[in-house]
Amino acid sequence: MSETAATATAAATEAGEAEPTVVVDEVSKHYTVGSRVTALDGVSLTLPTGSYTAIMGPSGSGKSSLLNLIGGLDTPSSGHVAVDGKSVSTASEDERAAIRGTDIGFVFQTFNLMPRLTAVENVALPLVFDGWSRADRIDRAVDRLEAVGLGDRTDHVPSELSGGQRQRVAIARALAPDPALILADEPTGNVDTDTGATVLDIFDELHAAGNTILLVTHERHVAERADRIVHITDGEIGSIEATGEA
Repeated sequence: MSETAATATAAATEAGEAEPTVVVDEVSKHYTVGSRVTALDGVSLTLPTGSYTAIMGPSGSGKSSLLNLIGGLDTPSSGHVAVDGKSVSTASEDERAAIRGTDIGFVFQTFNLMPRLTAVENVALPLVFDGWSRADRIDRAVDRLEAVGLGDRTDHVPSELSGGQRQRVAIARALAPDPALILADEPTGNVDTDTGATVLDIFDELHAAGNTILLVTHERHVAERADRIVHITDGEIGSIEATGEA
């Protein structure tokens, strides 16, 4: 662990605060596509428990690469990533899958719902891999759908739902296992303005309830709902800006 990451963790401990939910420590990511491409270059970032952070940057800046590394969907070329005290970067594929299933909730721009499953079945799906009984899975899924205002849409398949309703199902699915971290990649990108505002209101409520949220967006008004905005350019963090919500 670098001095920066160690200092952040120690400071939280001394202050009686919980260990940070996410520690990104000197992480770099390189790809070879004909030539060597650097997506991230020595990035360090700490997400305190209960924080709400937005990442902004131009296309190709590395923001989605950072989200994928934190979410265990990819591994860094160097450096270390930990979520809820568990190493994501050094874990095996099976271990990363387990971390994704229990500690991380994902909300994608394209919803990623199973088209033949009902809303309640989509929300319950992550719990299958964590050994929940069917009855408990359904109970939890119904509870999460009610929390996002879709208690009357439990038996509808995605094609019977609006874009905004599908995104709310995706949020309910992310919340199903009570994750330590919620990762959202352009969550308002495929919905209209009014629906996007409703989705952001849900994130505000999740933050108020103590959830740790990391959101990637290219829209300033979306980022300003967070406590702080991390600006990434050319694979490096350029600045971290506190917002009026902090």
